[in-house]
Amino acid sequence: MTPSPPPTPLAPGRSGAGRDAAFVPGSFSAFVVARAGDSIDAGVRRLTPGDLPPAEVTVKVDWSVVNYKDGMVTRPGNRVARIDPLVPGVDLVGTVLATDTPSIGVGEQVVVHGYDLGVAHHGGFSELARVPGAWVVPLPDGLTARRAAVIGTAGFTAALSLRRLEHHGLRPGDGPVLVTGATGGVGSMAVSLLASRGYQVVASTGKAAERGYLLGLGAAEVIDRAELAGTSDRTLGPERWAGAVDCVGGDSLSAILRTLRYGAAVAASGLTGGSAFESTVYPFIVRNASLIGIDTVQTPIEERRLVWAELAAAWPPAALDGMVEGEVGLEQLGPALERILAGGVRGRILVRPAG
Repeated sequence: MTPSPPPTPLAPGRSGAGRDAAFVPGSFSAFVVARAGDSIDAGVRRLTPGDLPPAEVTVKVDWSVVNYKDGMVTRPGNRVARIDPLVPGVDLVGTVLATDTPSIGVGEQVVVHGYDLGVAHHGGFSELARVPGAWVVPLPDGLTARRAAVIGTAGFTAALSLRRLEHHGLRPGDGPVLVTGATGGVGSMAVSLLASRGYQVVASTGKAAERGYLLGLGAAEVIDRAELAGTSDRTLGPERWAGAVDCVGGDSLSAILRTLRYGAAVAASGLTGGSAFESTVYPFIVRNASLIGIDTVQTPIEERRLVWAELAAAWPPAALDGMVEGEVGLEQLGPALERILAGGVRGRILVRPAG
């Protein structure tokens, strides 16, 4: 089927010639989301480089990945997409075709995620992207482009969560570390990364059938998410967790705070279970607990590049490959986005824009 044109023009950009340039195609395919009255029109469109926003680096997108935020922009009335139309995709890994940034060369493989990508700036669900040089992370030695895509924002979030917890004082041998939403992208990454660093990982999930998957990632124990709510009627529960990575929010975060050990912390990055939670001051005063918020959107580029360099040595290839549920092209994105919104994705679904 021949893709139809976008319903309204995308923001005009430069031609993509750059200070240094390889061949930039005259047209390319992208998955475009646009408001159509009270509904959303989403599908593959044929665009030109002039449809991309102005920026210093033009990238041939080799890989992207399906994230929950990408699914949210397809929902009518969402407050995630800040431009209309929008090319979603908060992750991209690709090859530089043109550049006005001296430190970034043509032919270099790069990783881009966070900032406004896929939200207020056209993202990775496209064969071609144009991004600011200040957002670009050179692909670290030791990582292939595909495996960098598997890590993506989810792996970066897990790594930043562990980095913050270790800065707080968490060390292997301190006791069990809880990961909620463990079968999701961030959760799967957190289980694997913590286990590879020698932590005793307890994975929480509502998907009993995925116990084998989580044990295979390195979890020492798998618990039902309902178990966390067992002390919901108490101000404080038993001291269970030496630390926690919470990818869910809502009631799960409330339960974690009640059951942290003295001096422990929870790194919170998710809200699939709700953006609000209940707590008293008791965990923070009586247990000296800490709640650490994890933001990966505005992480300074210097720290972002440092974390990616660490990630290149963090996971054996087999562990990363085992988290991939499948690969899709742009034409198959619609069903994949529906599945991640419904909580039906285990691990990662990679996107290969060129098919």
